[in-house]
Amino acid sequence: MELLELKAAVVAGNKELPKQNLVKYSWGNVGAIDREKGVIVIKPVGMPYDELTVENVSVVDLDGKVLEGPFAPSVDLPIDMELFKGFPQINAIVHTHSTYATMWAQAGMDIPCFGTTHADYFYRSIPCTRQLTDDEINGDFERLTGQVILERFRGLDPVATPGVLVAGHGVFTWGKDVYDAVHKSVVLEEIAKMAFGTRLLFPEAQPVPAALMDRHYFRKHGVNAYFAHDDYGHGMVDHD
Repeated sequence: MELLELKAAVVAGNKELPKQNLVKYSWGNVGAIDREKGVIVIKPVGMPYDELTVENVSVVDLDGKVLEGPFAPSVDLPIDMELFKGFPQINAIVHTHSTYATMWAQAGMDIPCFGTTHADYFYRSIPCTRQLTDDEINGDFERLTGQVILERFRGLDPVATPGVLVAGHGVFTWGKDVYDAVHKSVVLEEIAKMAFGTRLLFPEAQPVPAALMDRHYFRKHGVNAYFAHDDYGHGMVDHD
């Protein structure tokens, strides 16, 4: 992909966040990496979504040095950098404070798989990190937030579970490209809303049986998938 195409995808992905009611004001961002070129494209800090263009989006190298763009990159850049290093399978990251997912994050709780909608997209529970320590909060906060996410994913597959709740903070999703990562962010918020309602109606609700979770997940994912052509990317941002 040419750099201009990646910039355009990042701009479109960022603009999709308010359209999908995932953000208020500038409470979120989309970033993407070109691993061959060794660059990351990300929304500038505090930039209103309707003002974002391919001319003012931030381009940085893998050390965080600004290569293009008139404004400083998102303060979440160090988190993205840690995740791009730790998860070589992913190429785009979305961060939001979407309401229902953030409620689970603020409660410090994983989102259990209460139904097949969840199982179609996320394998088993959507994990929540631990709280950062005082030293981590008062230290290199953003980079260490990324490290805490990687810590939570020890033993987990970031492709099978393409998102995380950061305790007391918010939500990160990721994917093979911008469109995939934004799609997962929309889906995660809906799953969080359904799970909240499930617990509200029935506080003792338990996850659906593992056999049902696995059947729904693996009919869409893996070598034996037979329902792989779903709504990926459609109706969100342009994608071939």
